[in-house]
Amino acid sequence: MTRRHALWLLIAAPLLLLMMGGVAAALIWSQLPDLDQLTDYQPRQPLRVLSEEGQLLGEFGAERRRFVPLDEIPKPLQDALLAVEDSDFWNHAGLDYSGILRAALHNLTHSGPRQGASTITQQLARDTYLTKAQTWSRKFVEALLTVKIEQVLSKQQILEIYMNQIFLGNKAYGFAAASERYFGKPLAKLDTAEIALLVGLPKDPVGLNPVSHFARAKRRQAVVLERLVAVGQITAAQAEAAKARELDIRRPRRLSGIADHAAEQVRAEIVARYGESAYTRGLSVITTLHYAEQAAAQESLRHALFELERRQPYRGPEAQVKLPEGEEGLDEALDAAFDAYPDLGELHTAVLLKVEKSGALVAVSDGPRVTLKGNAPRALQNAKRGAVLRVLEAGSNNWQLSQTPQAEGAVITLDPATGAIRSLVGGFDFARNQFNSATQAYRQPGSSFKPFIYSAIIEQGAWAGTQVSDQPIVIGDWAPKDDDNLYLDSMPLWQALAKSKNMVSIRLVQELSPQRVRDWAARFGLEPERQPLNLTLALGTGAVTPLQMAQAYSAFATGGQLPTAWMVSKVQDAQGQTIWQADPPKPRTAISARNAFMTSQLLAGVTREGTGARASVLLNRWDLYGKTGTTNEAVDAWFVGFQQTRAGAVWIGYPTPKSLGDRESGGGLALPVWAATMGVALKGVPQQTLTPPAEGLVQQDGNWFYEEFAGDSAIARIGLPSAAASAASAASAP
Repeated sequence: MTRRHALWLLIAAPLLLLMMGGVAAALIWSQLPDLDQLTDYQPRQPLRVLSEEGQLLGEFGAERRRFVPLDEIPKPLQDALLAVEDSDFWNHAGLDYSGILRAALHNLTHSGPRQGASTITQQLARDTYLTKAQTWSRKFVEALLTVKIEQVLSKQQILEIYMNQIFLGNKAYGFAAASERYFGKPLAKLDTAEIALLVGLPKDPVGLNPVSHFARAKRRQAVVLERLVAVGQITAAQAEAAKARELDIRRPRRLSGIADHAAEQVRAEIVARYGESAYTRGLSVITTLHYAEQAAAQESLRHALFELERRQPYRGPEAQVKLPEGEEGLDEALDAAFDAYPDLGELHTAVLLKVEKSGALVAVSDGPRVTLKGNAPRALQNAKRGAVLRVLEAGSNNWQLSQTPQAEGAVITLDPATGAIRSLVGGFDFARNQFNSATQAYRQPGSSFKPFIYSAIIEQGAWAGTQVSDQPIVIGDWAPKDDDNLYLDSMPLWQALAKSKNMVSIRLVQELSPQRVRDWAARFGLEPERQPLNLTLALGTGAVTPLQMAQAYSAFATGGQLPTAWMVSKVQDAQGQTIWQADPPKPRTAISARNAFMTSQLLAGVTREGTGARASVLLNRWDLYGKTGTTNEAVDAWFVGFQQTRAGAVWIGYPTPKSLGDRESGGGLALPVWAATMGVALKGVPQQTLTPPAEGLVQQDGNWFYEEFAGDSAIARIGLPSAAASAASAASAP
């Protein structure tokens, strides 16, 4: 080949390649996708469940995203992102040609990981339309798409979409979602250290996830901070302070929210209504739940379950993990253990390091190494290094050995007038058990069923002073007993309910008949087929749910009107427009207003001087009405009650029925949970006792009677000889 031919080849080859590239670009350009996905940007936003006040209770969807307009994203975060990812963003036309050339030369001359020179626009094109495969063809198409995007969208639009679209690990898409996932705060509250950590994530959102790879994330944060110093965004002193700043990274917890069971119930309802698109449309569901009341219900129930567990024998470590003998590699092994066994709210995960006579040294999930004293050394004397434990912080640096509760429970409160649910806790740990005990657990109500019996006998003409036999009953092999084993000849109705006397309740059912009692209970929404058609009905041996009991007691608070519980108030789209509004169901009449009032007066006696008196003491209120319930052998513990503006039920028991313990009771276990929840629900609510209805009742000597049963027409005795017979018997006695 002559020199002239060689020269022509050197000139023609690049021209030929350029022409071929131009032809290829023209062909590919015509086949590039439309940019509707960006020009009419509709981010895939999760289904959000909110309290009545607008506080987040739960999210559902593969992508956690919170769209934030660019002008609401803090400027320091925008500047930091561009300094690290695309410093010439505002000037280039989408492609960094010098960076592309530099990366290409490196990739041609070096083995190992390939370099890239992707701008913000290129990353947006790739993440929206392409794969991340490191091929020349993909990069070529990416470059063309980038040019097209820059022609159609403004720089502000590109940056806004990128900062809301980019994947940042831990199911978080966009910086707002990442800020909430990792730090539990909105973008506006981020400091320099937190900004630097988030800005470092786009490079490798999985490998730099601070939850699972904290050391790597910190190293990347340091690189980002050095870059911010280099471009003059922060000073060296600020960078050093940010590096030294201890980050509070939120570990994923199985108890991630305060209303998991309630949120799941809402999710099922919304998906049934809107289909699978509900997970991506950005729907916000506003519920009737009150955030503070819901939080109090969950916290008080879990506290009761922790206390119950503390009274049980220690069952031993939850699991065993392998730890290195020395310090080398220990932190990584502990992090892996904490990821595998997340905290259960305040029930922290701990890993045993060693046991000595003075205490057990453990590493706790949030960082400290503490020594457990008390019963821990004896309980853990046979445990090995690496045992996974549960601990509770009882005070400042005072940790106690605990264990995961095996019992379950439920709390539900509602507005008795409307049926709007204000709190709903369906169990201890939603991840452990998705079964919603508040709405699905049919359990024996025990003595909390008795008010329905008393309501039925009042309808027949009984009153608070009606005397009922309290003598023991034996029918065949059935010999029921009272907890106190104290039996009187008789006692008035008000005292019998206050003391929860079983013999009196049985005689009331004998007087009424089991069928009539079962039919009367059905008026309150209790399923008749689940109530036994025999005298054990008097002891609450049927089956009810906590929700049914809360609704049923509401009828006493509302003058006999039975509400239907509901929880979804309205649904809004991603733009905040209401697309569905609830039409609350109307209550129906269960009993007369006079029956509701007279039965409530008996329930007031329970909370003032009976088995539920502790409620009035704890809340320092005298407008409370309720009833304890403890089934045979303390298998189920209940407290159900109301104030005029709130009704609620609490149940505690094991999923597979068994005794909670010889000394456990509804008054000891369930009542404090009810009181703690009601304390928040009734905060600022003035005391207001129920008032009698205008018609149908008369008052004599301070006692209330049905108008038609006033005086001698009222039922005076049940299960006792008549007054005349008693007098004749007394006269004939020697």
